[in-house]
Amino acid sequence: MVRVRFAPSPTGYLHVGGARTALFNWLFARKMNGKFILRIEDTDLERSSEEFEFLILDSLRWCGLDWDEGPDIGGDHGPYRQSERNKLGIYQNYAKKLIDLKKAYYAVHDLENPKEVILKTFEWPENYFKKGHDVTIKFKVEEGETSFNDLLKGKMKFSNDIFDDLVIIKSNGFPTYNFAVVVDDYLMKITHVIRGEDHLSNTPKQIMIYQAFGWELPEFMHIPLILGRDRSPLSKRHGGTSINYFREQGYLSKALMNYLAILGWSVEEEIFDYKDKIENFSLNSISNKSVIFDYQKLEWLNGKHLRKMEIEDLFGIFHNWLLNFRKDDAFILENHNKDYIMKVMEICREKVNTLVQLLEMVKPFLIDEYEYSEEYIKSFISETRSLEILKKALDDFKDKEFKNIEDIRTLLENVAKELEIKKRVVFQIIRGALLGKLITPGLFESIKVLGKNRTIQRLKRTIEIGGSWLKNVSP
Repeated sequence: MVRVRFAPSPTGYLHVGGARTALFNWLFARKMNGKFILRIEDTDLERSSEEFEFLILDSLRWCGLDWDEGPDIGGDHGPYRQSERNKLGIYQNYAKKLIDLKKAYYAVHDLENPKEVILKTFEWPENYFKKGHDVTIKFKVEEGETSFNDLLKGKMKFSNDIFDDLVIIKSNGFPTYNFAVVVDDYLMKITHVIRGEDHLSNTPKQIMIYQAFGWELPEFMHIPLILGRDRSPLSKRHGGTSINYFREQGYLSKALMNYLAILGWSVEEEIFDYKDKIENFSLNSISNKSVIFDYQKLEWLNGKHLRKMEIEDLFGIFHNWLLNFRKDDAFILENHNKDYIMKVMEICREKVNTLVQLLEMVKPFLIDEYEYSEEYIKSFISETRSLEILKKALDDFKDKEFKNIEDIRTLLENVAKELEIKKRVVFQIIRGALLGKLITPGLFESIKVLGKNRTIQRLKRTIEIGGSWLKNVSP
């Protein structure tokens, strides 16, 4: 059975590169009816934190990447944690087996210069330990070379003389990364190690340890890193890089995972739900070429998903996003029924790509005391007949009923015709009067959603406020 793992360290937020690695492992496991294992590698006590672990797990769940096994926590599978496994003595026991095989040794470090090893021994150096010397366990690197076949890069060969003996158990009793990874992958029966190519230099070290135990190697595959525009590894200097950042900025999980999927995976379609493409996935379809993270392309793709989904689903996502990331704005939904809000969202989503942009677009529909943009105020003041336009529109809306978009169009076109003012000018003055700004959903669609009563109230409000703008203008 195929068994793969994703093994993040809880020393920071989940990077989009890590999420893509998790996605490819998840897709491969699902395609092969295998298992996707989640393992938290938290043996770096100084840098690891429970807060980052929580955020990583939360991000994976948001991405839709569920894992298959782990310690039972309240009826649910938690991840494996190396810190918990360390308490069981797993790594120390295997390190001692290597000592018994003369493949590793106790290293006694100098008191004044801890980096210097003053004694190598296969017996526990009790006297030195009592005197306060740091004692580590080191793996002996033999002469020769280490080679393996990478599923993406082909035959890889490393000369062993570029490596010093490897610390496998630190003086605090915790295993080092390369040792814990091998022991855990072996015990968890991992068949394929699919990870970023930044781990390529670790692989020969890990293979030496596998071979020292006489264990069968898993298949290795190292994926090119995601790069920024300057072709250096994607980092904060390029922009936001964490899953949490994109969540806060109002990206949809399906859209982000769709985008990460096409960064290195050859798929015929460009816009899709990754869960619908499980059967199309294969390791052979992953490219060995570097990929550039394009923020504009992601935003465009997010807009496509945002407009494609069912409006009720979008409402639920938008509501949850407000509660989690824009609590100060969540109140805007309180005084309106769901049907009205969904109608507003339906027309607003046509002109936005993210939930942040959607929020700014829907706000004026949901707040009666909406603000007017400087751009609109200047436009209102510069058009000497602004009040005349609004008063004429107000009178017509009071006297007439409108049942559809065409009725509204006809009414506003008649305002322009009777006043002998260009339609563009009339429409912009009315648009800003109703929503406070000049960039909005379609004017006729906006009026249809607002309804006659709200439209009249907003025209009155702007006539009153607009009069004060004109009074403050010097003659």
